[in-house]
Amino acid sequence: MTEHDITLTVNGTEHELTVEPRTLLVHAIRDELGYTGTNVGCESSLCGACTVHLDNDAVKSCTVLAVQADGATIETVEGLAEDGEFHPIQGGFQEEHGLQCGYCTPGMMMAATDLLEENPDPSREEIREGLEGNLCRCTGYQNIVNAVENAADEMHAGAVADGGCRAGDSQCSSSASEGEVRWPTDGGDAE
Repeated sequence: MTEHDITLTVNGTEHELTVEPRTLLVHAIRDELGYTGTNVGCESSLCGACTVHLDNDAVKSCTVLAVQADGATIETVEGLAEDGEFHPIQGGFQEEHGLQCGYCTPGMMMAATDLLEENPDPSREEIREGLEGNLCRCTGYQNIVNAVENAADEMHAGAVADGGCRAGDSQCSSSASEGEVRWPTDGGDAE
């Protein structure tokens, strides 16, 4: 079988590797590159344990061939923490006891960060919808939803501390939609 040379940028580090055409991205990430936080669950796109960000989109890495990701930027759960500090979603899972066995946790965290990037102030129902396709056999999901809410609150607090605001705040642009975090304006509408 002909092997292929590919380049993957994982958590900011570029890697060159040689893979068989049938190698799944999850196996390249785990077995070839050693990022073992991404778990292998069902290998059929049912459980979500292998969720990563591929070019800023959450994907189940068991359904992507490594050769399809050649040249892509990938973020795994190991890439969430910066300078040894938890990402708000990691802190939320810790604070709200959003895990038990922990097997689903990396995929849940990656799906949740994708959700919060698209919708920084989701309702509980939107959180549940955003995590569809990520299965947990232990928690009953309540604490996971609480963890995502906690992370959204922490991210909002960080945005406000950095000078940001939410729609409805007096300093926000009138073009900000409900729940959207926007930077303050000098009285004019932000583009």
